[in-house]
Amino acid sequence: MNHQNRPEGVDLAARSRSRRRALQAIYAWQVGGNRMVKVIEQFRHEQDMEIADLEYFEDLLRGVEQHQVELDAGIRQHIDREISEVDPIERAVMRIGAYELRYRPDVPYRVIINEALEVNKRFGADQGHTYVNGVLDKLAAQWRETEFRTKGR
Repeated sequence: MNHQNRPEGVDLAARSRSRRRALQAIYAWQVGGNRMVKVIEQFRHEQDMEIADLEYFEDLLRGVEQHQVELDAGIRQHIDREISEVDPIERAVMRIGAYELRYRPDVPYRVIINEALEVNKRFGADQGHTYVNGVLDKLAAQWRETEFRTKGR
């Protein structure tokens, strides 16, 4: 994405860091069973959150929690097992990506998918990103139909 397409005032590097931290926080939420407000509070106090986009980080976490049933239903249509059986890293990445596809139309779907793949490559299993890519690509076609058709894949 070049600087001319960037929404005013958006620091893309900070957003990327926010997504990485959101992955870690959602992973902790999934496996730890804590309430999201507690997870957000724990992560808010960590040092490197100062260099991330805290508002975007919190939006991702609250959005995934608030819309979990709908997001999981969308993901479930495109996977070959129960969502609880999906690797927790891949599950967290897909939930974040699904939330952004559904509720953050200000972020182009290609950016969402590319960011999801990068964070999955960094933290997930060796070929997990291909699985995530397939699911998010199908959700983009479904939830961002007009953008998906006009921009193509």
